[in-house]
Amino acid sequence: MTTEQRPIPSGHGPRTTADELLGDRDLSGMTAVVTGGYSGLGLEMTRVLTERGMRVVIPARDPLKAKRNTERLKGVELHQFDLLDPGSIDAFSDKLLRNGRPIDVLINSAGIMAPPLSRDARGHESQFSANHLGHFQLTARIWPLLKKAGKARVVVLSSGGHRFSRVDFRDPDFRQRPYEKWVAYGQSKTANALFAVALDNRGASQDIRAFSVHPGAILTDLSRHLTADDLAAFGVQIGSDGSMVVNDEARAFFKTVGEGAATTIWCGFDAQLDGKGGVYCEDCDIAQAVPCEDKGYAGVCPWAVDAGAAERLWKLSEKMTGAMFPG
Repeated sequence: MTTEQRPIPSGHGPRTTADELLGDRDLSGMTAVVTGGYSGLGLEMTRVLTERGMRVVIPARDPLKAKRNTERLKGVELHQFDLLDPGSIDAFSDKLLRNGRPIDVLINSAGIMAPPLSRDARGHESQFSANHLGHFQLTARIWPLLKKAGKARVVVLSSGGHRFSRVDFRDPDFRQRPYEKWVAYGQSKTANALFAVALDNRGASQDIRAFSVHPGAILTDLSRHLTADDLAAFGVQIGSDGSMVVNDEARAFFKTVGEGAATTIWCGFDAQLDGKGGVYCEDCDIAQAVPCEDKGYAGVCPWAVDAGAAERLWKLSEKMTGAMFPG
């Protein structure tokens, strides 16, 4: 049954942290795969999960950085992985399949934001590839391990940036239209939300539920491609030591990493979402659907949760990746 796109309400809010959500919960014996789990929000998710006994498998594009950032955490398993390289995705997936360990939660957290135009090994635009296509392929490949868990969840990191653009099905790779980095980012984040809609539609009967998440505005490595002008538009300046400083006006808009990781953890583990799925969430609750012309920051636009568009994206993603989900 399709879950209504409206707040429960959950009783949580934008300042709830991932630690507060999990409390003293024991996650021993469970396994999560967290892409990007060694940096920024992903690292915070890894920390709160491993501290509660969960085994966290991290596919890492930069293994040295991953080892350095996670060396104090117990229960972390690192593997080489690159979302822009389909061969790398298959190699990582094959290792997990050979191991056979069930996966209770898959968190598709890694991504890139607003880089100059580049393309993956197949020629697809890098943001659409890293943020959506790579995760589509990964999820398809390790689907048997999610089924094996008996009851699993998939959480896909979207963004309020989905407002920048719907998916252009005629030209997702910017072959005919001029490349605009924020339009490309918006398209990829809309794709993330639509992926969760279509994935949940297929997985619900097998007790695999999917959610998309807007984590909020957080200063992490994701902003590495942004110019000084880009940052200034968000109320952020570069300090004399190279650090990013949020001005007083914008400070209330930003979250800490603990607050930013909370909605993903809520979607992955909270009992309030038992029997639910296919929805876009923010501030530790299901987000409110808002009109396309809405100028605020909260809520989700209709094009990011449209079932028809989700199915169209699914077929396009199968064609672009060659990945097919097992029955």
